[in-house]
Amino acid sequence: MTYAEGLAQVTDADFDTEVLGAGTPVLVKFTAQWCGPCRQLKPVLGAIAAEVGEERLRIVEMDVDHNPLTTVRYGVLGTPTLLVFDRGEPVRSLVGARPKRRLLEELADVLEPSRA
Repeated sequence: MTYAEGLAQVTDADFDTEVLGAGTPVLVKFTAQWCGPCRQLKPVLGAIAAEVGEERLRIVEMDVDHNPLTTVRYGVLGTPTLLVFDRGEPVRSLVGARPKRRLLEELADVLEPSRA
């Protein structure tokens, strides 16, 4: 796992450990360098990460062009695709960029402190 501009970068090689083995929910942004909406979403996700904290939701990125195994494994067909994993299982899938407020609304149940 590496860090670029604030969001951790995961790869095919470390996905199982960093995402599926995480003790907290993890939002994976499947992205590509050439994707305009992906670039628009990056500061939104950075703001959410700063606001909610890594203990409630970890946010990472995966470049689809350099990590085809995981991209195919989860059926990612477009970018940006956001997949939320909790306890090693995908629990939410969102496709496309959206504003911070809407994204927080769509993630509200994942961010609930009372989820057990």
